Amino acid sequence: MSSPVSARLLSQWPWLLVLSPLLLLPVGRSAELPVAVMALLALVLTLRGRMPWRDSAMRLGLALFACYWLPAAISAIDAVAPERSWMTVASTLRFLPFVCFAVWALRAAPNWPRLLIAGGAIVALWALDAWLQALTGLSLGGAPEQARISGVFGAGNLKLGQVLATLSPLVLLAARERFGRTGLLLAMAVMALPILLAGSRAGWLAYALVLVILAWRETRRARHFLPALAALAVAGAALVAVAWQGSLRLDARIERSLLVLKGTEAAVDEASAGRLRIWRTAAAMIVDHPLAGVGVRGFRYAYPAYAAPGDAFVDVARGTGAAHAHQIVLEILSETGIVGLLAWLCGTALAVRAWRRAGAAARARARAPGMCLIAMCFPLNTHLAFYSAWWGLLFWWLLALYCAALAGDAGNATAESAPA
Repeated sequence: MSSPVSARLLSQWPWLLVLSPLLLLPVGRSAELPVAVMALLALVLTLRGRMPWRDSAMRLGLALFACYWLPAAISAIDAVAPERSWMTVASTLRFLPFVCFAVWALRAAPNWPRLLIAGGAIVALWALDAWLQALTGLSLGGAPEQARISGVFGAGNLKLGQVLATLSPLVLLAARERFGRTGLLLAMAVMALPILLAGSRAGWLAYALVLVILAWRETRRARHFLPALAALAVAGAALVAVAWQGSLRLDARIERSLLVLKGTEAAVDEASAGRLRIWRTAAAMIVDHPLAGVGVRGFRYAYPAYAAPGDAFVDVARGTGAAHAHQIVLEILSETGIVGLLAWLCGTALAVRAWRRAGAAARARARAPGMCLIAMCFPLNTHLAFYSAWWGLLFWWLLALYCAALAGDAGNATAESAPA
């Protein structure tokens, strides 16, 4: 006979399984294992008639998946690298049963505080590990990369800054809920230094956006918002100044960024780490393949044909170029064309409409993943590839949480409707 403690732990497995891809995110491709398990469980639940297909969250998840997957499938029909594109189309199918399982697993409202607190704790531990690496050189991910700290992700996977910035709302909103504004300000400071020293300028911009949104949420009026924004700017500038003097890594990143002030095309390209060349090449692809793009994940294979002579990203021996467009709109247009852009805009409209129609309790659940998605997808920034295995997984993990949070009946879930 099982004890009450073990029975309670057994009842927690659905939301713990949903959480596990985040926990395993720094460990190579291991985060794919729980996604595969959840996909199989979703099929089992469907066969047993236990999947809540009429739930608004389920319908939202299916619609968002269609907006993501269908353009990829259409683009593969006439792709530059059909094998690569069709492999991507096939592999992204795993996100459909995954999001269905997440909606089923998170139908019980009591699961949400535990999930969000646990998610925030994981991200906070990554930030603290990055602090340790910055101060001592030690980290769960090993020694830092020469040009920047890398934290739990390791020197061979420089995604720390962008990931911390994207997921920072999980920490900041949990701190605000538990410890008030004092906790929020402290959490902001704890997250700021690792994001800064990680050296990802996309991470800097994403974190700045998160802070602006939180400042507006705390003030709600322009007369209070503008002073709060000014205070954040002063605090940020002071942090940058102090870190700049004490970090050779940050010094190199800022010096490179300041090259943009020269105003020349070469200087801007150098300041953007060559992204100006990539964006120009992406624009050429869009002009030549306006309707359906060059094919999902076909960017690197089409790149040499559209790159300027002497482009350093071109690998003549392999016939490839830059891996992706490094910007969400350009990635969608170059790889999936106008069809893809319209589908993504439709998906964005559906996600916003679901938020507007949701009640207060559902919005409270969806706020953290929703803010993460805004930071992740903000178009005036540079990005990782949304159709790649790693970034695509994080994207769909957040989308799954967002859809499940907006479930129409989650707030009224009873013990009978909770996952067993």
